[in-house]
Amino acid sequence: MSSSAPDPGPPAPPVPRGSRKSGPKVAAGGPDHMAVAAPAVATPAVPTLDVSQVSELAKRVIGNVELAIVGKRKQLILSLVAWLSGGHILLEDVPGVAKTMLARALARSLGCQFKRVQCTPDLLPSDVTGTSIFNQKESEFEFRPGPVFTQILLADEINRATPRTQASLLEAMAEGRVTVDGKTYTLKPPFLVIATQNPVDHEGTFPLPEAQLDRFLMRFSLGYPTVEEELRMLDMLQRTHPVDTLEAVATAEQLVAAQAAIREVHVDPRVRHYLLQVVHQTRHSEHLALGGSPRATIALFRCSQAMAAIRGRSFVLPDDVKKVIPPVMNHRLILRPESRLRKLTTEKILDEILGEIAVPTIHA
Repeated sequence: MSSSAPDPGPPAPPVPRGSRKSGPKVAAGGPDHMAVAAPAVATPAVPTLDVSQVSELAKRVIGNVELAIVGKRKQLILSLVAWLSGGHILLEDVPGVAKTMLARALARSLGCQFKRVQCTPDLLPSDVTGTSIFNQKESEFEFRPGPVFTQILLADEINRATPRTQASLLEAMAEGRVTVDGKTYTLKPPFLVIATQNPVDHEGTFPLPEAQLDRFLMRFSLGYPTVEEELRMLDMLQRTHPVDTLEAVATAEQLVAAQAAIREVHVDPRVRHYLLQVVHQTRHSEHLALGGSPRATIALFRCSQAMAAIRGRSFVLPDDVKKVIPPVMNHRLILRPESRLRKLTTEKILDEILGEIAVPTIHA
């Protein structure tokens, strides 16, 4: 099941027949957000936002998504933190807990394009990135873009795809662009990959390697609803799914501006040192075979800025860091075999580390 918001941009003008070879051939009807990164083109000015406007935007989006999804406020905030930080999300949970609905609701709330890929063992990299097809009428190859050319891509059950297909997403996730047949195409921002995987059913799956897990900014679960939340859900779904009636409460351009605004959130040197202490402690823990990488440090830094901005502050508190540590760090750490035998988890070890580090006092 997929939904795609209309592209607000005007259609690209037709290319004169005499100049077809001056640029890449694109299939008629392809997304006009696909562009070669070579010639610079005039783009509309991106609006500027301050921290208070970022907080207001987040409140509008969260309130709108909650019209369709019940009882997931914490996960909604984490999703926005990841998106504002320019990262991607790995949802690890059982089927049927609204993972797809979360992605669709976020896309509709911001008027973004949404596409879904159902990952299977026979899925090819070209099924994700696109492929070149020979056009007999024009006697030349034309590029048919794949589903990665969107703004929110849901990679459902990503661990069922082969490692080669999983790797086809890496360039798009890391750099916001795709290279096919020697040509590089940029993806329209804000680009977000939400990948899902089932932590229970491992038959016929290809576990994500640690290097690829590290590419995801956050990993978290949605979890089951309470009895009261599920009763409310049944009332909402009696006639139609509310996600189909959601209206956009913000624009993609505003989100891009918010991504730029959080970079200006102040991080006190004491908070930076506190953040670094947490990461370095994971590297020296006797329970961990692998600690947090410098990429984990940067992820904590960016997510702390985004969390502070969503809360309406222009500076980061240690509490902002503590809120994002579990979803940012838990998939980047590897337990020692003896720690697994003792039933330890990365969450427990992170709690122990946080309990050993003195929290700095920061005044507004």
